[in-house]
Amino acid sequence: MRKARNWSTGQFWPQSAEDYIKVSSAMGTPENAYLRQVTSYWDMVASFILHGVLNDELFFSPAWATRMMFVFCQGAAFPERNSREDAEPMAFTNLEKAISKSKTGKDAVCHDFEARRGMRSR
Repeated sequence: MRKARNWSTGQFWPQSAEDYIKVSSAMGTPENAYLRQVTSYWDMVASFILHGVLNDELFFSPAWATRMMFVFCQGAAFPERNSREDAEPMAFTNLEKAISKSKTGKDAVCHDFEARRGMRSR
């Protein structure tokens, strides 16, 4: 999980839906495995929030949810990725619902992603 986390926050900077699709459809590659591992982990966490296992406001307090927000923004930033026949139509729906459920989550969404993108472009 550490390799996947490091890859998703340090090396994977999709600039378009095609960048995201390129990795998500490259079955058998380490990058695809990392993407699936990270997104499925955060999807599971989001389902815990939605079903009341985790308190959403506690989870979205600073320092806890930054990585989940980052992963959500990497994929959700390109909704056109779902227009493909092989797309997963339910991808990111739990993350989106969990983020939308929380005022803290809604306020913070994509802020960290844009800040990191800005730092990377320097």
